[in-house]
Amino acid sequence: MNRTERFYAIEHLLRQQRVVPIAVFLERLCISRSTFTRDIEYLRDRLHAPIVWDREEGGYRFDDPPCEGPAHELPGLWFSAGELYALLAAQKLLSDLEPGILARHIAPLQTRLTGLLEAGGHQAGEIAERVRLLSIAKRHVEPHFFSEIASALLNRKRLEIDAWNRGRDEINRRIVSPQRLIHYRDNWYLDAWCHWRQSLRTFSVDCLKRMTISPDAARDIPPERLDEHLARAYGIFSGQPVDWAVLKFSAERSRWVRYESWHPDQVGEDLPDGSYRLTLPFADTRELLMDILRHGHHVEVESPPSLRDTVAEEANRIAKIYRD
Repeated sequence: MNRTERFYAIEHLLRQQRVVPIAVFLERLCISRSTFTRDIEYLRDRLHAPIVWDREEGGYRFDDPPCEGPAHELPGLWFSAGELYALLAAQKLLSDLEPGILARHIAPLQTRLTGLLEAGGHQAGEIAERVRLLSIAKRHVEPHFFSEIASALLNRKRLEIDAWNRGRDEINRRIVSPQRLIHYRDNWYLDAWCHWRQSLRTFSVDCLKRMTISPDAARDIPPERLDEHLARAYGIFSGQPVDWAVLKFSAERSRWVRYESWHPDQVGEDLPDGSYRLTLPFADTRELLMDILRHGHHVEVESPPSLRDTVAEEANRIAKIYRD
């Protein structure tokens, strides 16, 4: 930890315990005695911390603050990118909830989050104004049966569902055993064992039009099988990979793509001309096609031929709209 983080850790220990021995500081902070001595002197001399050595107790403690003189205040401690995202995302999720039976339970959490955000010396309102989390491609449709899904999932019960297939614009009735809820690209999905198809399927929660919780016990699929089936191929359209996509990005676009994570098993290669080759497994072309097309002429599908043809056909359809 850096010096500012040590200052906060020292103050936290002193507020947690009435007296703290030097050995405890050295163990918790993983520093030498000389570094600790310098930190204590800086806290007392420069930051006016009322820290004193208690000879009888054999440790440091906080003394009563003086009536006169500068007040003790630690310098602002800012967050890492991950910490700030986690705090703001949690705050946003809580603020999006409609008032209901959870309101009185959520209020203390929101207060605590506000306090954490303000630990860096800035008002939470200012942080929210200056730092924004933007949701892209989020479907603003309330999942009507979310609580029922969660209940069946955790109580291990089957569900009878009417699922709307957007592609074919039809309603299909299914009996499913829920396995996992997935929040992906700002939308909720249900991974379930379909008893009609006798295989694992993924359903968009906002496409479920009717639902009944069955008294029958859900079929449990081993976690390793779920991971193998649902996480091996690209994107939300999961399944056993059918092939590997090889994508070549222009030198310009490679400055961004080489830092992106498309899939845990992807392989990247920097080419002599500055371009970038990305190789990843896929089972379904739909989502991969959309992500390829957003890069326009800056990406070329090198293989497999079937994916290359699919992208070319879609590009021709797009071009036809503008030619006509």
